Amino acid sequence: MSTSPVRYLSLEWIDALTQAVASNEAIAAIAAEHTVGITQTVTGGPEGDVTYHLQVTNGRASFGPGAAFPEDVRFEQDWETATAVATDKLNAQQAFITGRIRLYGNQEKLVASTPVFAALDQVFSTVRTFTEYR
Repeated sequence: MSTSPVRYLSLEWIDALTQAVASNEAIAAIAAEHTVGITQTVTGGPEGDVTYHLQVTNGRASFGPGAAFPEDVRFEQDWETATAVATDKLNAQQAFITGRIRLYGNQEKLVASTPVFAALDQVFSTVRTFTEYR
């Protein structure tokens, strides 16, 4: 995995996360027990709107550009919210409560996938060390 600086939500950033998810043992273990398709859309960023996904199915996890298929859950937020959450300037739960992050889809599946998010947080933390937010 590259550790050269990458701009948040750029194709290079998505590629770095794709590689990190593919090589993460905790996510691989979780994937054996969960099935979920999660799409994230961020609007109004430097490269326009960006959509990426996490697909967990059949014991495998993959991350990449575009929407999940099948999609169980979709998150939508603007650039300001996404960067604030990614840099710990805004708590994600608070962003949900105040409507800055909008959730669509199967909320029960989302709650059941909490271990997936916990493992994914470790991957995001690693990539965050060489991510530029501009």
